[in-house]
Amino acid sequence: MADLSINFAGIKSPNPFWLASAPPTNSGYQVQRAFEAGWGGAVWKTLGEPILNISSRFAGTHFNGQRVAGFNNTELITDRPLEVNLKEIYETKKRFPNNPIIASLMVEPEQEKWHEIVKRVEAVGVDGFELNFGCPHGMAERGMGAASGQVPELVEKQTMWAKEAAESPVIVKLTPNITDITATAYAAVQGGADAISMINTINSLAGVDLDTWNTIPHVAGKGAHGGYCGPAVKPIALNMVAECARNSTINVPISGIGGISDWRDAVEFMLMGAGGLQVCTAAMHHGFSIVEDMVEGLNNYLDDKGLASVGDLVGKSVPKYSDWGDLDLNYKSVARINTDTCINCNKCHIACEDTAHQCIDMLKAKDGTKYLQVNEDDCVGCNLCSIVCPVDGAIDMIEIPSDEPMTWKEREAAIKEPSCGISLVK
Repeated sequence: MADLSINFAGIKSPNPFWLASAPPTNSGYQVQRAFEAGWGGAVWKTLGEPILNISSRFAGTHFNGQRVAGFNNTELITDRPLEVNLKEIYETKKRFPNNPIIASLMVEPEQEKWHEIVKRVEAVGVDGFELNFGCPHGMAERGMGAASGQVPELVEKQTMWAKEAAESPVIVKLTPNITDITATAYAAVQGGADAISMINTINSLAGVDLDTWNTIPHVAGKGAHGGYCGPAVKPIALNMVAECARNSTINVPISGIGGISDWRDAVEFMLMGAGGLQVCTAAMHHGFSIVEDMVEGLNNYLDDKGLASVGDLVGKSVPKYSDWGDLDLNYKSVARINTDTCINCNKCHIACEDTAHQCIDMLKAKDGTKYLQVNEDDCVGCNLCSIVCPVDGAIDMIEIPSDEPMTWKEREAAIKEPSCGISLVK
């Protein structure tokens, strides 16, 4: 059995699965239940100045029969007194000394306030801090959360202030509601961050009720944007983790967050550079016990791959991720339809004919049977037919021998310097 323990920025954890700062980590009762269920660590729901929450604060986005494909919330940070939270953190840490508790913090961008809250919280024995520069609603209107997280200078300055007072590791949680997350990640590193975590939730409106015309959710007939998370945001989160992981100036560990629902998602995030993982929506949808399948699945995967430690996964796919200009223009793949498996639903033909490259022909055999065949000379290998096909194995994407590899960057260089000897793509 592989070793699932991690040492994330100096914070030791029995496994990489932490609960993210959110409703599941709102109280000592919940965090203790989570640790009993097998979660490695927890990021306590964000602590800060007293706030007032609203009622009707969650909404689920359901798609094609799947419940909670996405999740929207307009909840703020903890609405419980700081003293109560600190008492419960102390009691929970005393009962579970081997499970890290990270305190999520959010205060106004003032040095004294950061010093004060860091010292008060550290006194109860937390294992680290996570600075919440990502909350996109409510707190942002007060100059905190994403309002700070969208300004690199504020990220750097507040990280520095927290580090001035902290003895424990400081993780900076970044907002995805920004053009380039590597800019704020670099700012966090410049401010002295021991690690970064991403992503926080994405600005969103879950929907509109077609009968009442109210937004979903609404509060007495009025709505506001909230934060979007869950399986639907995973591709966005995975890209942002990868962009930071492949940036040599961002040389700190990354905690991956965003749509992690099972062990497969966890492996993908770790392959793209995440040294630790945080989960929220999946726990809210299915309960704390889902961590059992996550741990078991990850263990089995590592054993099947012959890997001794979960750390052996981290970053292994990062060298495979690059810019579009570094991709081989001469690489070619085509679709091939397996007639023995194909059920002749024609979805591939319709998709290709209407929206792609018109290269799937409807043919008729001698016995009158209809079948589909790809015209490989016209196929560009876009993958659309294999994506829409409802039958696994009915369409394969086959690599075709091609010319010498050449990227767009190499092509442009060859145009400027024809003597380099690279043949151009026609």
